[in-house]
Amino acid sequence: MWSPEREAEALAGRDPAGLLPPEWEEDEERMSFLFSAFKRSREVNSTDWDSKMGFWAPLVLSHSRRQGVVRLRLRDLQEAFQRKGSVPLGLATVLQDLLRRGELQRESDFMASVDSSWISWGVGVFLLKPLKWTLSNMLGDNKVPAEEVLVAVELLKEKAEEVYRLYQNSPLSSHPVVALSELSTLCGGSCPDERTFYLVLLQLQKEKRVTVLEQNGEKIVKFARGPHAKVSPVNDVDVGVYQLMQSEQLLSRKVESLSQEAERCKEEARRACRAGKKQLALRSLKAKQRTEKRIEALHAKLDTVQGILDRIYASQTDQMVFNAYQAGVGALRLSMKDVTVEKAESLVDQIQELCDTQDEVSQTLAGGVANGLDFDSEELEKELDILLQDTTKEPLDLPERHHTDEVSGHRVSDAELEAELEKLSLSEGEALTLEPTARGGASEPGCAIEAEDCGLRHACCVLPRPCSAPAPASQSSLFLL
Repeated sequence: MWSPEREAEALAGRDPAGLLPPEWEEDEERMSFLFSAFKRSREVNSTDWDSKMGFWAPLVLSHSRRQGVVRLRLRDLQEAFQRKGSVPLGLATVLQDLLRRGELQRESDFMASVDSSWISWGVGVFLLKPLKWTLSNMLGDNKVPAEEVLVAVELLKEKAEEVYRLYQNSPLSSHPVVALSELSTLCGGSCPDERTFYLVLLQLQKEKRVTVLEQNGEKIVKFARGPHAKVSPVNDVDVGVYQLMQSEQLLSRKVESLSQEAERCKEEARRACRAGKKQLALRSLKAKQRTEKRIEALHAKLDTVQGILDRIYASQTDQMVFNAYQAGVGALRLSMKDVTVEKAESLVDQIQELCDTQDEVSQTLAGGVANGLDFDSEELEKELDILLQDTTKEPLDLPERHHTDEVSGHRVSDAELEAELEKLSLSEGEALTLEPTARGGASEPGCAIEAEDCGLRHACCVLPRPCSAPAPASQSSLFLL
C-alpha cells in the first residue's frame, strides 16, 4: 500500500516501488494488463495502447525526477519496476515513444548536438554506442537496447538550472572564470556522478550560459554574468584573472604550509632544549627564523596579488554601474522624448483655464437656482408682526400652582392659606391695641417704622393702611409670631 514511509524509503533509493500508485498492490487484474506487452501497432487497439502508455510514460519520468537522475537505461527501469518477480514487457515501447516525442534523447546524440571544442576531451568520459546499435539505427530498427543510456531532456534542463543557481550563490561567483575541478567539487551534491556533471555542462553550454576552455592542460569554465545574459568567449583578460586567482590560491597554500613548518621547528627547539641539546635547539630556531622570513616574503607577494584582484573586481563593478547608468539614461531619454517645457506650460495653462470655466459654470448654476426662490423681505416682516400681536392677545394658559410645605413636603391648598391669613389678622388686631406711651400719652396715628424699614414680619407690613405698630421702645408686644 502507498504510505509516506515507503515514499521516504524510495527517495532514499531503497524502495523504488514505494513511489508507485496505489493500484500497484491492490488491483491484480489491471496490473496484469499493464505488465503485458504492447500490440505491434496502435491501430490494432488504440484504447489499450493509450491506457498503457498513459500509465507508464509519466511513471518513468516521475521516478527519474524523484531519484534525482537524468540518465535512464532500460535495464535499470526493469529492475526498478519489478512486481512479484515479473518485469513490465512494454517498457521498451514506452521508451521508444518518449524518444519519438522528444522527451528522451540518446546520450550520444545529445553530445553530438552541442557544438563545442571541449567535446573532444569529454567524449572519452562517455560510453560510445556499440557497433550493432549504430547498424540497427542505420537499418531503421528503433528498438532500445537494454544498456543504452537515454537522457531525460526536461530533467536535464532542471538540473542545469539548479547547478547555475548553486554557482551564483557560492563564493566562486566573484569572478566568471572558475576551474572545472572546483566546480565539480561544488556540484558534488547535485550531480550524483561525473557523467551527469558533464551532461549538465553540455546543457548549460547549449543554452549559451557557460563556455569551457582548456588552458595549459587545465580546463576552465566561464559563466554568463546574469541569469538571462549570454556568455562571451574566454578572452585574454579572463585568462589573466584566472591565473592571478590560481596564483593567489597557490601562495595561500604555501603560506599555510610554511606556517606549519615554522611551528614544527619551534616545537623541535623546545624538545631539544628540554633534553639538554643546545646545539640542536639553536639549529631548529635558525630554521624557524628562515621559514618566517620566507613567510613574510610570500605574504608581501600575496598582498600584491590580492590588491590587483581587488582592483579588477572594483573595475568590473564600476563597469556594471556604468552600464546601468547608460541604460538608465537611455530609458529616461525615451520616456521624455515627447515632453518639453513649452508643452508642460501649455498643459498647465489649459488645466487652469478649464478650472476657471468650471468655477464660472458652478456659480451660474447656483445663481439661477437662488433667483427662482427669492422672497419679499417686507412681506415677511409684516407677517412676523401679525404673529407677535396674536401671541400677546392670547391669555397665557399656565398650569395651577400648588404650594408645598418646604419642610415636610405636605401640599397646602389656597383655601387653607387664606384661612390661616385671616386668623393672623384677627390675633394681630387684638395684640396691637396700644396704651398711651410715657412720652405723649396718646397713640401715634401712623406707624413709627416705615414698612420698608420694619424688620418684623407682622401683618401690618403687608396691609395697605398705615401701620398701627408701636414705636421701637415698646416692641416687646410685637413678637406675637
